[in-house]
Amino acid sequence: MANVLRNSAKFGFSGVLSQLSIHSRHGRECVSPCFSLQQRNSSTSPKIKVDLDNSTGVAVLRMQSPPVNSLSLDFLTEFCINLEKLEMDKSCRGLIITSTLSKVFSAGLDIMEMYGKSPERCGEFWKAVQEMWLKLYGSNMATIAAINGSSPAGGCLMSIGCDYRIMADNPRYSIGLNETQLGIVAPFWFKDTLVNTVGNRAAELSLELGLLYSAPDALKIGLVDQLVPEDQVLSTAQDTMSKWLAVPDHARQITKSMMRKQTIDKLLSNREADITNFVSFITKDSIQRSLRMYLEMLKSRKA
Repeated sequence: MANVLRNSAKFGFSGVLSQLSIHSRHGRECVSPCFSLQQRNSSTSPKIKVDLDNSTGVAVLRMQSPPVNSLSLDFLTEFCINLEKLEMDKSCRGLIITSTLSKVFSAGLDIMEMYGKSPERCGEFWKAVQEMWLKLYGSNMATIAAINGSSPAGGCLMSIGCDYRIMADNPRYSIGLNETQLGIVAPFWFKDTLVNTVGNRAAELSLELGLLYSAPDALKIGLVDQLVPEDQVLSTAQDTMSKWLAVPDHARQITKSMMRKQTIDKLLSNREADITNFVSFITKDSIQRSLRMYLEMLKSRKA
């Protein structure tokens, strides 16, 4: 990974993650994986399952893409399509996002989307990452992340894109934008979203040190809003949603837009440049060689 570490300061992304142990600022080892290779198969099973309760106006979106809900292009496309359908459904006022997988919410971007792909494909992938964030962060729906497992990097971005975060009270689960641990710089819109969530100083420490927070520590800095027993994450999210929907939609939506519009507009006005920078970085020969070595290392661990 030496070349990645030397070159990554030019552009940040959240996909080069591994099952390497990351230590928190308290010296505690985060035992949850930061990344696992997404297994390729011929299955056409949906990666997303959505259940809309018309009586409450609340949809539950369940991520179900083993082994770790990696954010591949197919996954992101399916996620965005479902989000758009719900956004257009006037009967849907609230959205809860959770995972069907044990111990993981989402491990972040799929490394295979960044290795051996054409510049056009890489650009399509990064545009899908942007689109996921834009649709979620700017949604008119009230959104709650029901985080029932670890959520590093891109998984953390998805979580903080929601209005409210409820996490399983399990110290083995971790969450954070840990890119710098691998010599990678998080994109500006990752940074802006984190600053809006936890404040400038906490975000500065988190990003510079690449911290993964245990659930209790995440609560302390405001990265998540509530901890509950693991078997109560979804039910608590459903109860909490009723409070959000008690507020008139127009007032909540306008206030949300007022709070988030500047951050969203910043990406919209720099979207093409952001894609160009990502493609230029990820397609460098030196980066591709390093990714190949990294993948070979992961495969040898499985052998």
